[in-house]
Amino acid sequence: MSKRFGGKYSPETGNAADGNSYQGARRSRVGGRVNFLFLAPLPMIWQAFTSPPLEMFLWLMALADLLLAAWLTRSGQQAHEAYEARKIARRPALPRKILGSILTGTGLALAGYVGFGALEAVLFGALGLALHFAAFGPDPLSNKGMDGVDQFQTDRVARVVTQAEEHLTAISAAAHRAADRQVSSRVERFQQQVRELLRTVEEDPRDLTAARKFMGVYLKGARDATEKFADIYTRARSTEARNDYLALLSDLQDSFSAKNRSLLLDDRSDLNIEIEVLRDRLAQEGIRLDKS
Repeated sequence: MSKRFGGKYSPETGNAADGNSYQGARRSRVGGRVNFLFLAPLPMIWQAFTSPPLEMFLWLMALADLLLAAWLTRSGQQAHEAYEARKIARRPALPRKILGSILTGTGLALAGYVGFGALEAVLFGALGLALHFAAFGPDPLSNKGMDGVDQFQTDRVARVVTQAEEHLTAISAAAHRAADRQVSSRVERFQQQVRELLRTVEEDPRDLTAARKFMGVYLKGARDATEKFADIYTRARSTEARNDYLALLSDLQDSFSAKNRSLLLDDRSDLNIEIEVLRDRLAQEGIRLDKS
């Protein structure tokens, strides 16, 4: 019978109850294709510095145009990922992938003009714009899941969730600085639980008041504790400090999990009340429904 290898220096895998850190994970849009956009125009540097001054200027303009297009595309892909990860989301204020397509077309058109001629500039520009758009697609152009949702409440939730995500990013950076696999694994599971609470609040902005302390004060405290732990652990590799920090994460994870369950139960109670009110109104109209 096979047995999992373990020992003093093996990272803990955690209990099944802690959850799987890969649960709900999706393949990132920011990968090799986006990174290639930064590398593809670099040969223009050679073309620029082996050309007369005017042509050198045009080559460098084309290079800057294409690098800006690559940066906008990567930023647009990241914004698209964040949009898809949420059930309630606003469309990006700036359509960065579409702008990336346009800039790719203009950059290749400029390179075609200086390297070949006007006809080639048109062909290169149109082909570059079309291929970029086909490869990366458009930005989200409409809000998602916001029909009938109070605008003021969703704005409040968006601000608090953005701040909470900033705390989570800082926690990840500090945990990475500690360079301990067990700590990194526990931080991932804690963040997964926090994001479940964030998604619950996004789905029902009325839960914000009840969860605001968790999304603000407690997360800020977790961030500060993680940064202090990373400072101590990188200097002394203190086992006691690591155990205390892991115990803190366990307590916080249990607290966030309990709060999330409480909010979900409240939502279900609200649903039951709405159902009973609807049944009473139908009964007043002489319509009887079975409760099975």
